[in-house]
Amino acid sequence: MTGDAVSGAGPSGAVERVGVAIVGGGPVGLLLGCLLAARDVSVAVVERRTEVSTRARAIGVHAPGFAVLAEAGVGDELAEQAITITGGEVSCAGRVLGRMRFPEASAVWSLPQHLVEAALERRLAELAPGALRRGVEAGSVRGVRGGVELSPTGESGGAPLRADYLVVAAGVRSRLRESFGVGWRRAAGSARYAMADVAFSEGAPDDELAQLRFEADGVVESLPMPGGRRWVAHLGAVDRGVVDRGAGAVLADAADPAVEPAVIDAAAFAEIIAVRTGVQLDPAAIEPSVFEARQHLASRFAAGRLALAGDTAHELSPIGGQGMTLGFLDAFALAAVLPEALAMSDPAPFAHYARTRRRAAARACRRARFNMAMGAPARGIRLTLRNAVVRMLAVPPVRAVLARTFTMRGL
Repeated sequence: MTGDAVSGAGPSGAVERVGVAIVGGGPVGLLLGCLLAARDVSVAVVERRTEVSTRARAIGVHAPGFAVLAEAGVGDELAEQAITITGGEVSCAGRVLGRMRFPEASAVWSLPQHLVEAALERRLAELAPGALRRGVEAGSVRGVRGGVELSPTGESGGAPLRADYLVVAAGVRSRLRESFGVGWRRAAGSARYAMADVAFSEGAPDDELAQLRFEADGVVESLPMPGGRRWVAHLGAVDRGVVDRGAGAVLADAADPAVEPAVIDAAAFAEIIAVRTGVQLDPAAIEPSVFEARQHLASRFAAGRLALAGDTAHELSPIGGQGMTLGFLDAFALAAVLPEALAMSDPAPFAHYARTRRRAAARACRRARFNMAMGAPARGIRLTLRNAVVRMLAVPPVRAVLARTFTMRGL
């Protein structure tokens, strides 16, 4: 096994050694752990949460990301739980502006993020028992001769962890970027949205199409998911008054389950959906929350023996659902680099990874910015022009290019 785990003796000098340490046991960190363990690399994954969060977060896994999950050995299990989004329909004021069908090989898999994490956690336990350390936080990280040393804190604590390489996939709020002098740069595009997961109900769409309503007051998305649909509504200036910030509440960080979401009154959310789409949701059956879509890119995706992945490297607007798949592709790229780096004792193996994955993330940010702009409130000539653009994008051959974009080909 590459980088076998060993521990020194004595209470003060005990140090555990692994080939790769991963900070963050979310979907990206767990996936990378599985991919490396399957390649016979010793790995440790430290995660501050003591259990998987079931709060509503990402639900979309695009075909390239699902292929990586399959390689990790969880594809069949997740396919049984997921449903496939086979295409999309865009409308405004009850009129269909365009339709799009995805090729079978490019369908988007819809399933809640916590199911993905649970499957990956079970798989990692099969491949490398004990590799996941819950209740452990990376208190400090420092470069040492031939590697990186992580000093853990938290409920479980433990001995210092010394690794040949460190990957940080700990979410957008990770402080470890700063420890290695990596900046966090704001990218264009931001907006506020409210969302709720709703069980199947009379009058709601029940097919496997993503429904996008580009209304004058802002977009409403209705996305199929197991057992129901997710509803997402852009909050314009008028709608923002109904958000109850509560005592000390903060806006939800779509990538960080530790941040509690701001809330919106269920009746107010149902009214927004009804006014814009005509669909009546039962306020008693929904628990909507509010999030702010922001975008950031790390100034570098690697520094020496450190690599960043997932939301620690790039924060994307969840509109368009690119974030989780983009992180899975980061994990896939790192899993190809690290075994060879360990075999050759390469002190800085991440140059190609950092360059190519940052370019991909920048492209994804631009796509997300376009998605947000298209769904912003629009009236008069702006609304007319936007609808004309949507109709143009729905006509071949442009439609094929757009389908490729929505299914994350090229990232």
